[in-house]
Amino acid sequence: MKLAILSRSLKSYSTRRLKEAALDRGINVKVLDTLKFAIDLKRGAPDLYFRGKQLSDYDAVLPRIGASITYYGTAVVRQFQEMDVFCANTAHGIANSRDKLRSLQILARHHIGIPETTFVRDKRDVLPAIERVGGAPVIIKLIEGTQGIGVLLADTVKAAESIIELLQSQKQNVLIQKFVAESRGRDIRALVVGDRVVAAMRRVAQGQEFRSNVHRGGVAEPVDLPEEYVEAAIRSAQILGLRVAGVDMLESATGPQIMEVNSSPGLEGIESCTQLDVAGAIIDYIVAQVEFPEIDIRQRLTVSKGYGVSEILVPDGSEYVGKTISDIDLSAKDLNVLTLYRGNKVIPNPKAERLLEPGDKLLCFGKLESMRGMVPARTQRRRRPKIMDLPDTEVTNPDSNGNDGND
Repeated sequence: MKLAILSRSLKSYSTRRLKEAALDRGINVKVLDTLKFAIDLKRGAPDLYFRGKQLSDYDAVLPRIGASITYYGTAVVRQFQEMDVFCANTAHGIANSRDKLRSLQILARHHIGIPETTFVRDKRDVLPAIERVGGAPVIIKLIEGTQGIGVLLADTVKAAESIIELLQSQKQNVLIQKFVAESRGRDIRALVVGDRVVAAMRRVAQGQEFRSNVHRGGVAEPVDLPEEYVEAAIRSAQILGLRVAGVDMLESATGPQIMEVNSSPGLEGIESCTQLDVAGAIIDYIVAQVEFPEIDIRQRLTVSKGYGVSEILVPDGSEYVGKTISDIDLSAKDLNVLTLYRGNKVIPNPKAERLLEPGDKLLCFGKLESMRGMVPARTQRRRRPKIMDLPDTEVTNPDSNGNDGND
């Protein structure tokens, strides 16, 4: 097997450990600088050149894409995917995780616990936004940032306004996030590989520092995660499309709250803390996938016209509640149940005698027309009562930066 590790930091701990783990397993491994690739495109023959020479064949790629080269790095990973090379993390997954706003939007849509968050551009919206997340203190985050950089704690509304105004004046996009007081100065990092958590640690900030990152002086300790936290970490990584991820969580009074999902997690802190071979677990997973690859069901099962994969929701009050899967006789509709989602649980290939409950989701493959007939009518989400009508405004003289003239 031949493995490429995409990394600009050949001497970093994580890159060295991954290379060592691969060599220990008899794998032919090369560390390739992501920015030294050239991407060639022509009909039916995607190709890559490295340092001016055509790239030789690789069985798998392990991307370690830094935040500063996200665009070019994901383009290189995408080209490997087009060449049918297994990528431990896909370009789509990396892009999802790198943008904090985008990742939180996706996780919130899938009912993953996250700190209440808001994103605004107009300075007049800042005060109402702070109030909506519970008032000061609040966390202010740059949408792109790593290792605790660009994460600020504002103890008062006035401080929050000043920080946001300063950052926005520098053309920085920021998130305003609820401060989870019970988790002040500590968080959990879970290292997800495939469908399991291979290591976990609790990071605790020192002194007056509220950020618990090891790079900011935080102290780490190994932790055995409750099942609720294990499931939240695995689901978050999978929802964003990552097979290898560091999932950062807060321990709130209501359970795990996902702060961030990192597509290129550092290994030094978690390996030193837990004394586990995390790099080896990542390499073992890649080897297993190359030898017995997963098939993307969404791409492979939609070839036949009129057939595809879709989710069927079982809402409260549905005629299917209290019935078994066999009772609703999906086979007569030319449908097969692949997976049952129940809360945070994922039940693959559920048994025919399993009773359906309100809120269940059935991932099915079969005739799309049959599935459409089983999908309940979409109901509009209930909104807060309208307090006041906004006056009509007119956009005047938009400038080249997209400002509408009303500032």
